Amino acid sequence: MISQTANAKVDRRDGKLAMAHFHVAFIALALGGLAGLLQVLVRSGKFELPLGIGYYQVLTVHGVLLGLVLTTFFILGFQFAAVSRTAGALSNGARTTGWIGFWTMTIGTAMAAAMVLLNEASVLFTFYAPLQAHPIFYIGLTLVVVGSWLNGGAMITTYARWRRSNPGKPSPLLTFMVVVNTMLWIVATIGVAATVLLQLLPWSLGFVERIDILISRTLFWYFGHPLVYFWLLPAYMCWYVVIPKVIGGKVFSDSLARMSFILFLLFSIPVGFHHQLMEPGIDPAWKFLQVILTFLVVIPSLMTAFSLFATFETFGRSKGATGLFGWVKKLPWGDARFVVPFIGMLAFIPAGAGGMVNASHQMNQVVHNTIWVTGHFHLTLATSVVLTFFGISYWLVPHITGRKLTKTMNKLAIIQAITWSIGMTFMSGAMHAAGLLGAPRRSSFSEYGGAAQASEWIPYQIAQAVGGSILFIGIILVLIIFVNLAFFAPKGEEEFPVGESAEDVEKTPMVFENWKLWLGITVLLILFAYTIPFIDMIQNAPIGSKGFKLW
Repeated sequence: MISQTANAKVDRRDGKLAMAHFHVAFIALALGGLAGLLQVLVRSGKFELPLGIGYYQVLTVHGVLLGLVLTTFFILGFQFAAVSRTAGALSNGARTTGWIGFWTMTIGTAMAAAMVLLNEASVLFTFYAPLQAHPIFYIGLTLVVVGSWLNGGAMITTYARWRRSNPGKPSPLLTFMVVVNTMLWIVATIGVAATVLLQLLPWSLGFVERIDILISRTLFWYFGHPLVYFWLLPAYMCWYVVIPKVIGGKVFSDSLARMSFILFLLFSIPVGFHHQLMEPGIDPAWKFLQVILTFLVVIPSLMTAFSLFATFETFGRSKGATGLFGWVKKLPWGDARFVVPFIGMLAFIPAGAGGMVNASHQMNQVVHNTIWVTGHFHLTLATSVVLTFFGISYWLVPHITGRKLTKTMNKLAIIQAITWSIGMTFMSGAMHAAGLLGAPRRSSFSEYGGAAQASEWIPYQIAQAVGGSILFIGIILVLIIFVNLAFFAPKGEEEFPVGESAEDVEKTPMVFENWKLWLGITVLLILFAYTIPFIDMIQNAPIGSKGFKLW
């Protein structure tokens, strides 16, 4: 049997570091959620923003705070707690590095957010050139990335210390998963760091007049697609390791879980061109190659689905379930720690199918610049991932703060998840439908001067506003629960559930811990997918673009 339990609890000092990250994440949720509500109301055509606030300003606040700040801070907080729980408390040096990383990220976030709120950086979540933001915005983003590297270093050194103390043993599954996700993040963020430091910052400071847009977008999407998996893998950590313990079952296969994470590391980075299928200047052969690599990412996703439902069925059968779906009744439907992430798992089925559409060259031409893509994004990140994050916080916050998830809060958490699901069904469903009718994304317009085609989109935009309003109620509920669990819930013990493998499983092969092998293959795949296209872009570079400020 592979035991994953180093400590029964997260070390109190590490818990403080994790909670600091959670506080920033939930503040970002509140502000970003409000911006999202304003957005859907404007797009309904029935509402105008007050006080001269611009639509693209609100859109940037929403994308940056929810897509970048909420996710990154929550993930790093969760990963610190997971490492402390399974590989032992962080060393004083690692903890200090974590705090320096946290403050570096927080200062960077404040700088970037201030520029957006002052209407100096309404450049959207992707901050695409030739839209030009204030230099402080780019410096802030740089600090966020650098701070996250410091945090990642603290986690990797803790893992390395565990390996030194336990030679020849496979590392705890949860710690292993954290290391894979941290490696993925560090390799991916090299792209965004390169475009910000070498292109956008000198350009916004006036050191150079023009910027090569194709290279900046390529470097962004080299980072932007693995970013999706950086969000997703912590949800998978919960699904693979935490949920089996919550329901009272066993981890289906330690080796399969490790293998799926390694496959995500290999196949999620060299696929950025599938976000650029409509981009001129990239040879179609290289787009085709990266689309093939994109479809390979489906394999670990299907492995995960198989593993999870095998865990559920094995547990149900052990409780006497019969028939094809009898095991479903045996699952703990009254426990928010299970129900909330489970809804996230179900949402990932249509979300993944939509992703296959986006990655397919021909179908992408139909939906690329439409609000279909926004609908897909809200199913993957804002439903599968974010609901799982909420589910994690419902037991992790009281575990760290020494409080209890009361029956009342447990019930409210389930109501919150159902509210979220209803809101997202309205909003994301309407976005997908309107996208198939041609409704554009990144647009503040509703009626397009009374154009006949646009009149078809209006009912869907009103449905989006209804869904967005319901989602905002869901955000209020989750903030109430978070504040209660952090400060007001009764004192007590809440477990950090870590599943164990069944007694009779095969021993986990040590090849999974061979980082030279896996990082070597990752680097080779990246060089294979990007070297020649990059040389092409540089050799055939146009004159470049000056900066534009359209707000």
